[in-house]
Amino acid sequence: MRRPLTLVEVLLVLALFCCSPWIVWSNTLCQQTNLEEVRPHSVSITEFGAVGDGVTLNTKAFQNAIFYLNSFADKGGAKLFVPAGRWLTGSFDLISHLTLWLDKDAVILGSTNPEDWPVVDPLPSYGRGRELPGGRHRSLIYGLNLTDVIITGNNGTIDGQGLIWWSRFRNKTLDYTRPHLVELMNSTGVLISNLTFLNSPFWTIHPVYCSQVTVQNVAIIAPLDSPNTDGIDPDSSDNVCIEDCYISTGDDLIAIKSGWDEYGIAFGRPSTNITIHRLVGRSQTSAGIAIGSEMSGGVSEVHAEDIHFYDTYSAIRIKTSPGRGGYVRNIYVSNMTLANVDIAIRFTGLYGDHPDDAYDPNALPVIEKITIKDVVGEKIKTAGLIEGIEGDNFVNICLSNITLNVSSNYPWNCSYIKGYSDTVLPEACESLKERIFPEHCSDCYNLSNHLQTSNSEHRAGQTSGDIRS
Repeated sequence: MRRPLTLVEVLLVLALFCCSPWIVWSNTLCQQTNLEEVRPHSVSITEFGAVGDGVTLNTKAFQNAIFYLNSFADKGGAKLFVPAGRWLTGSFDLISHLTLWLDKDAVILGSTNPEDWPVVDPLPSYGRGRELPGGRHRSLIYGLNLTDVIITGNNGTIDGQGLIWWSRFRNKTLDYTRPHLVELMNSTGVLISNLTFLNSPFWTIHPVYCSQVTVQNVAIIAPLDSPNTDGIDPDSSDNVCIEDCYISTGDDLIAIKSGWDEYGIAFGRPSTNITIHRLVGRSQTSAGIAIGSEMSGGVSEVHAEDIHFYDTYSAIRIKTSPGRGGYVRNIYVSNMTLANVDIAIRFTGLYGDHPDDAYDPNALPVIEKITIKDVVGEKIKTAGLIEGIEGDNFVNICLSNITLNVSSNYPWNCSYIKGYSDTVLPEACESLKERIFPEHCSDCYNLSNHLQTSNSEHRAGQTSGDIRS
């Protein structure tokens, strides 16, 4: 079992990350709501008896500080300052109109005692804990029904010390589903920025039933063999913007979700308007950007641009199954660079994995209008493994301007799908070979005038070449 990364190793990774030539930082494309927020009231965690020695348990200090700051919620809000030190704590709740600020050398450490992570009810859109029936451990940093919450700092660190949880998962000694590192539930106006997140017990950042969420300039790191340490999982949430992030974990870097089978269908809250820009990372076992497998409430209007994945199992993945219901539609991925990726594009229609036997096997998902364009890749094993569901084809899958250096003699494997392609190398599978332009532009999400222009330029270039020859 690999040990968690040390802070020195993390700093080395970040140094390499910042110096990499393919990183191009640019102005934010996220809606700016909280970035310049100045709180009129501020206290330090030390004022409540906290000791930053990495040994003293400071759960009560965090709880008492936030209880005190709640009195300023209607007076412009407040800031809780965490100075340099190693601040061991169990789970604690945030409040509305709060900024949790970590200094450069501040490290919030999750307790290694499971009793310091209380057990709470399962999410209604899941019906049970994701790993085990019943409840689930509450996240280290938790918020419910909040407005205007900021978790930020001068690149401080939140370390979940997840090794004990990964061991209990592998040894099958868990009593409840493992906790997330940060979970905001049914909240609006959330900003998480300028921090490093390490070694989450389970999913790292989990906004669920939330609106107006920004995750910006964060690094999320866990050992590449750590189980289910997803990076950022927007779940039944809308208007989420993720940008300028580096993620290296043991599972999906970003996984967009919306509930699980009959529970997600009944809860009926989709994830929509999800924007991802300038994401860099790797996952040796999972996907760079995944949708599902829990997508029963529906997922739509996802735009991901300026993406770089390396040393990764799959780049873009959709996971679903009979019994999920819901839909995945209007997905747009562009300007993606891949290096040493096993499967560039993977859709799985028979993922399985149901919460119980009460799901309806006839609840078939609708997968349609998925556009992937402007992709280059080196050292790719398989271009696409795109598998729909018999009797429930995935339709209007559109691939444009994709060039992959593929080692497999069978670069594409497709079944139960229908779509179109233009300028794809190696040549797309038979069910995607029909041209996008000019007849099928309207069938492809977010492809219209610019595609027509590029094709006109391409034909003009060919004509000029013919004349010159």
